[in-house]
Amino acid sequence: MPSGRPLDAGRVGFRYTMRLSNRYGFVRPTYRQLCTIALYDSVVRSDIDHARAIPCWKPTRFITRLRTCLSGQLFLGGIFDYAEKKDRLEEVTRELEDPNVWNDPDYAQKLGKERASLETIVATIDDLEQGLGDSRDLLELAEMEEDEGTVDEVRQELDSMQAALEKLEFRRMFSGDMDPNNAYLDIQSGSGGTEAQDWANILLRMYLRWAESHGFKADITEISAGEVAGIKSATVHIQGDYAFGWLRTETGVHRLVRKSPFDSGGRRHTSFASVFLSPEIDDSFEVDINPSDLRVDTYRSSGAGGQHVNTTDSAVRITHEPTGIVVACQGQRSQHANRDFAMKQLKARLWEHEMQKRNAAKQEAEDSKADIGWGSQIRSYVLDDQRIKDLRTGVQSSNCDKVLDGDIDQFIVASLKQGL
Repeated sequence: MPSGRPLDAGRVGFRYTMRLSNRYGFVRPTYRQLCTIALYDSVVRSDIDHARAIPCWKPTRFITRLRTCLSGQLFLGGIFDYAEKKDRLEEVTRELEDPNVWNDPDYAQKLGKERASLETIVATIDDLEQGLGDSRDLLELAEMEEDEGTVDEVRQELDSMQAALEKLEFRRMFSGDMDPNNAYLDIQSGSGGTEAQDWANILLRMYLRWAESHGFKADITEISAGEVAGIKSATVHIQGDYAFGWLRTETGVHRLVRKSPFDSGGRRHTSFASVFLSPEIDDSFEVDINPSDLRVDTYRSSGAGGQHVNTTDSAVRITHEPTGIVVACQGQRSQHANRDFAMKQLKARLWEHEMQKRNAAKQEAEDSKADIGWGSQIRSYVLDDQRIKDLRTGVQSSNCDKVLDGDIDQFIVASLKQGL
């Protein structure tokens, strides 16, 4: 490159690079040396956008660094447990190839879901490793031929591989035994009367829209209308891969601050609603339920049910007296179907209850459900100031309408990354 070509100070940082050159012992650095120093500093800081703006940008240097990093992550200690997952994939595949496995359709279906998940992880890691090797070889050839077009093409491939790695890294956070399962989402209005009941209804809509945007199926299995507006409580059955893993950190109290539309004076009100997540438990998971511990009540359904709505006692409420856990279902078309669904939900709630007993932090969150108020909130929605803040992660958003329309991934991702 001609030494007389002016250095782009805006992108390379001329004065900053001169200071770096003095640090590295260059008294009167040449243009090439300045560019090399700037590139070295950028790559060390992983500032790739800055590095790409430098005329002597050598992508192979970053690929080598990235390859070393990836190899350490994927195979040297294996934060993705690559070898273990590959062995498990082979084991599951052998089981599914056995015709006798289909004598138990539920177990076979469970194995099929596990194989699909393992195939995604193993194939992604294999593709990343192969892609990095190909990119390195291609760039070495492109540099020899001074082919800028090929260099740009490989840069795009690197961006794609980085996105794939980030997606894989995010999926690694779904490490809980129940994370792949469907979920039950319970919403309960708290302090604030009609305002709190309206707030519970807003949260219900938010989660329904979120589920829709992720391609999950969401069915309202029980709902209790508010006295004036909104809802007192609701239960939603959310079905989809890793539904519980996605939503489990949403458990807690959500606080709303706004000028209430139900206050003729237009005063500012604070109200609360709680959200509680539990995983759907399949029949292969044993949860001991003593029938004598259950109180079963039936009542007339106010939801879907065709000709039986409000004419027969088809809705079912089950109370587990030792724990005080109450579940209800009115969304099915017969009392028998509602009872079966309520028992599945009770099984999930009892499992979650047991897990919380073994974990002090979760137990504290469970105890806080009895007092939905100031001390147990996880997220604050201050609509007057256009500010929504997660009190655990510090993540904030000023686009309240977008968040309440279901765009809550930024809060979920941050909480999962922090291991909440």
